[in-house]
This record gives sequence, C-alpha cells and structure tokens, in this order.
Amino acid sequence: MSELTGKRALVTGASRGIGAAIALTLAEKGADVAITYERSADKANEVVRAIEAKGRRGFAIQADSADAAAVKASVQEAAAKLGGLDILVNNAGIARRGPVAEMSLADIDAILDVNVRSVVLASQAAIPLLGQGGRIISIGANLAERVPFPGVTVYSMSKSALLSFTRGLARELGPRGITVNLVHPGSTDTDMNPAQGETADAQRALSALGHYGKPEDIGAAVAFLASPAARQITGTGLLVDGGANA
Repeated sequence: MSELTGKRALVTGASRGIGAAIALTLAEKGADVAITYERSADKANEVVRAIEAKGRRGFAIQADSADAAAVKASVQEAAAKLGGLDILVNNAGIARRGPVAEMSLADIDAILDVNVRSVVLASQAAIPLLGQGGRIISIGANLAERVPFPGVTVYSMSKSALLSFTRGLARELGPRGITVNLVHPGSTDTDMNPAQGETADAQRALSALGHYGKPEDIGAAVAFLASPAARQITGTGLLVDGGANA
C-alpha cells in the first residue's frame, strides 16, 4: 500500500465525489496530496483532514477551473506547498445537458473552459515541474467514445477532446519519462449523477454489470496509472464503466 510513498500529487476539483475519492486513494498509497475546489471550502477541508488522518500532507487551494489564471496559479501553489510535483490529476469537470440547438453560448463556453481548457492549462503549468516518472492523468468519460442517448452532445465532445490531447501529449513527454493517460468513468454514484436519479435505471440498463460504479473505483484506476506498475502505459484511456461501452 506504499507504492506512491514520497510522491506529490495535485487533484483538481476534489472537494467531493470522484475527485475526493482519487485524492484519498492516492494518500492511502503514500502520496501527499493538494486539491483544488471552487466554492465548497468546508468539504475541501474535510478531504484535507481525511488525507492527514492517513498520515500524509494535504492542502486545499481555492481555484475556479473556468478561470485560466487561477488554474495556472493553483499548479504553482500546489508545487510550492508540496515541495514539488510528481502527479497531476485533471479531475475538475462540469456537465450541462440539453440539445445542441437549444444550448446557450454561456453553457457551451463553461463546458469547454472547464472540461478542455483547464486540462490543457494545468498540464502546461505542470510540465516544467514534472521529472522522470511523472504522471498526468485526466478524467474523461465513457461518453467520449460512445453517445448512446441525446442531450449530452457538447459534454461528450468535450471529453472526446481529451483523447487526442492525451495521445499527443504522451508523444511530447515520453522522451522525458512522463506518462499521460485518461480514465473514462461510466455511470458513477455521485452528486452529479446519483444512482437513484431519474435517468439511473436507463444508465444501468446500458451496463454489462447492471449497476453504478463507486467513486473509489475511479480512485483505484488513477492510483494504478500513477504507480510504477503502469510505467509502460501512456497515451491511452482506461474505461471504468461496468462494460457500458463493451
């Protein structure tokens, strides 16, 4: 349980849900972890206390992932507080549903700013800080590869953009011994997509396993990709969707 001992990680958007589970799993594996949050300071501080309860250092940084300057500054602040950076997890994301014909420019911009631009900018800021064995791991969605129902077109497009970004960046950073990967969650029980929500039964019907995943499932996948065991894995996406895309 100590494969990440001595590593320093930043997980964006980690005050709750999948982000919090990722942060706690990395801490369980031995990493010190900084997290960002937008508004939920109390929840972010709870995550920090849970990290510290595992014997690791934890820090919470307020940063709106739609704010380009805040994204860049949060990476620098995390590295300063942790004494360096080994792992960046681009987890922050938002979902806005609706047909393309009816979606407002504000909603389109918000999706692209948080789900795409912040990933590029955080990675850009992290690149000079990462050394041999560094990791950049982004959280996509199984909808990046398959869109089985209407109303999520722009969201799905934003997650699809991470596929080419991950592949290209893996080529750029490979010579430095830095890996770049994606984790694609499927239906996962969080505040954004509760297992008892109005579309939950339809989502379960798409899954080979027939049930929602847990945030800890995504945390485990990220921890694996961050570990030495995944040193030969780069430029790819790992589906954690219960077989929904099978």
